[in-house]
Parts: sequence; structure tokens; C-alpha cells
Amino acid sequence: MVRLEKDLLGEREVPATVYYGIHTMRALENFPLTEYKVSPVLIKAIALIKKTAAEVNFELGYLTKEKGQAIAQAADEILNGQWQDQFVVDALQGGAGTSTNMNVNEVLANRAIELLGGQKGNYSLVHPLNDVNMHQSTNDVYPTALRIAAIWLLKPLSEGCAALQEALQAKEAAFAGVIKVGRTEMQDAVPIMLGQEFSAYAGAIARDRWRLHKVEERLRQAALGGTAIGTGINANKKYIFMVNDRVRQYAGIGLARAENMIDVIQNADVFVEVSGLLKALAVNLGKISHDLRLLSSGPRAGLRELRLPERQAGSSIMPGKVNPIIPEAVNQTAFHIMASDMAITMAAQSGQLELNAFMPLIAHHLLGSLKILTNAVHILDEFCVQGLTADEEHCRNLLENSQVSVTALVPHIGYDLASKVARRASEENITIRAAALALAVLPAEKLDAILDPRAMTRPGIAGTPK
Repeated sequence: MVRLEKDLLGEREVPATVYYGIHTMRALENFPLTEYKVSPVLIKAIALIKKTAAEVNFELGYLTKEKGQAIAQAADEILNGQWQDQFVVDALQGGAGTSTNMNVNEVLANRAIELLGGQKGNYSLVHPLNDVNMHQSTNDVYPTALRIAAIWLLKPLSEGCAALQEALQAKEAAFAGVIKVGRTEMQDAVPIMLGQEFSAYAGAIARDRWRLHKVEERLRQAALGGTAIGTGINANKKYIFMVNDRVRQYAGIGLARAENMIDVIQNADVFVEVSGLLKALAVNLGKISHDLRLLSSGPRAGLRELRLPERQAGSSIMPGKVNPIIPEAVNQTAFHIMASDMAITMAAQSGQLELNAFMPLIAHHLLGSLKILTNAVHILDEFCVQGLTADEEHCRNLLENSQVSVTALVPHIGYDLASKVARRASEENITIRAAALALAVLPAEKLDAILDPRAMTRPGIAGTPK
């Protein structure tokens, strides 16, 4: 069964059972690109705007009560998770998001028609453009919906960062007494407490958490009523004020009508800013994950200072092998986010004159990055960090067999003589203390005070009064 619909370009048969219409059908034909669908969060944000517009237009006398209520009820159904299978256009599309906007318009119109007792496609009851899209343009709806969706997704990501930060701080406390070799450029450097290493990880995530919390402010400018290019053509002035105020209430976030809607519609730099902070979080997650993989390497022939939770068997050919799969997955997520950031950057700078035609690419990558990062933060926290343990004895043995303590001698005997001590220890495979005694650089008692590894993990000169 089909129904016949018309548009500017002619007629098309549309399956009778679907809620979308001819504009969506043409988009399906025109954009068989990625098989990725538009983010459900973005669809909900658009539906929220359509609900608000319908209510305001009814209150201002532009829609009948029956139409306004039917559109609003259909939008509520979408907000409650219904009809997701009707949003079928590809995430990447020409037209600055028009296909997505029309997909939502048609679904809302046809569902509203049903609610009024009509048959899908009878647009004399509720029209996708004349009624659902009244006082709107894709160009003000889509970027505003993207801002709303991004803010909605920022909150769980920020909360996930808070939980990860707490987990890292818990390990900082748990490992406060574990002394080990600190390394620079993959080489032995000076002693450090394992807890101190984790304090640095926690500090990095704390910065990300704060940055993400603050960047929400940049997204709070709504352009509803700006219509095509931000001038507000075809939008009633009362509608402009009312729709922005009510969207803020329904969205539950601090939106405000942009003072310069032309700016908000044509420029996408705010999304680049948000993406840059997501990239910064990805960088920190990737660095932490690399460290966890390295510090847990082995277990017999590697560093083996940390033990990661065992999540699954690691090899189809090597019995007993368990791989660091959670950090590996987080690393891959980090690479993905960095690539998405580049796509967002290029799309934003490619906007021309009064509109950015590449908003669908920005939306796809930005909202996808927010969701993926939230998942990555969660698994790193729950499946890895919380279950980390330290091999304290092995850490201590590595430290005792290293030459990292030689640095503490420099303030007392100078760099050149300390280098001779290090060379002697290396050539004879003895400790720094033994080499220093052999060269008679300092009395044994003084050496013991200087070479206390724990003293080297605190500010000051080891072996001198505090």
C-alpha cells in the first residue's frame, strides 16, 4: 500500500504505513552515504522546539487549538522515545540539515493527522510546512537544537569525569606509600610515589571536568525566530520572545535568545570550541590509558608495577594471555575523537556567508563524540581504575636495582662526580650507594641520609635539614 504525495519537483509514492513523507523519501534517495542515522538526542531537541512553536503559535492565534495540541502531543511522543524508526535520513546530508528538519516535520504532521482522526498524507488537516514549521526555518531550528542536544549530553559526560576523578583520587590515596622509579623519555629518572602519579591523572581529569562544565555557557544562545538568516523574516515578534522563553523552560537548561541571531546562525565556532575541549579530554584519557598499559606490561617480562582487572581472555592462540583491553578501547576512542575534531573544524570554517551548509557533519561528530566519550570515561572508571592494584614489592625492587638515586647526590658532590658514581655503578653492576662508597665521595652516614628514596619524592635537597 502506498499514498501519493507532491512537492516542488513532482509526485512520489510513499509507503502508506510510514509517518514521513515525500521530502524524506527524496533525502533517502539522495544521501545513501554512511548508514549512520541522525542522533536521537538531536531529533528529540528538534521535537521539543516543534512542540514549543506549536503551542506559541496556537496562543498567538496562528494555529487552531486542535492543530496546536495535536502537534504538541505528537512531539511529546517523540520526546518519550516513540517513532524513532521513522527518522531515517542519513546523518550526512546536503542542505544544512533541511532533510532532518523535514523528516521531523512530516512525522509530526502525519502523527498529528492520526490524532485528529485523519489518514496519513492528508495535509489539509495538518501541514508539515504551513503548520508544523510555522515561523521557523531549518536555519534557526537546527543549530538551536544542536546546542540543546550538546548541553543535554555534556551533563552526563561531566558527571562521568567527576566519577573517574574520584576513582583516580582513591587510587592516589591507596598507592600513597608505594615508592617506585619515575621515568622520563622511557628511561629511569628519579623516585616517585605511585600515588603521586595518580594525583597527576586525577588533576588532568579535574581540569577536563571544569572546562566541560564551563563551556555549557557558550552554547546557551538560541536563535529561534531568526528564521532563514537571523533577520527574523516571516516570524512574529511576540513569537520570537515567547518561543525562546518556553524552549528554555522545556529543555531545562539556561538558554537565552541570542542578541545577534545572524551571528548564531552563520557561525559555528562555538561547536569548534566544545569539540576542542572534548579533544583535550580525549588526549588526557589516551595518555592515562597508554600509561596504564605500559605500567601493567608483562606480566613477567614487562614493568609489572600495576595489575589491571582481568576482563576477558586475550588470545585465540596463546593460552593464559590477558590483554589490557579497556585502556586499548579508550585509546581508540581518543583517536576517534581527535579525528572528529578535525572534521568539525573543517566544517565550521567552510561555512559561507549567512549559513553553514555543513551543520549535519558538525552535529554528527559533536554529538557522537559526547556520547562516545561518556561511554569511554565510564568503562575506564568502572572496568579498570576501580580494580587496579599495585605490585608494591616489585616496584621497590626495580627502584633498588636502578640508579635513579644518583640525582640526589648532585647538590652535594656536583654533576661531574655524580656522573662518575653512576658510571661506576653501571660498569660494576652495583648500587649507587656502593659505588659512592667505593669512590669515597661522602661518609656512609651522610650517603644514607641523602639516598633515602622517600626524601627524594618531596621538595627540597635530600640529606639537608628541612
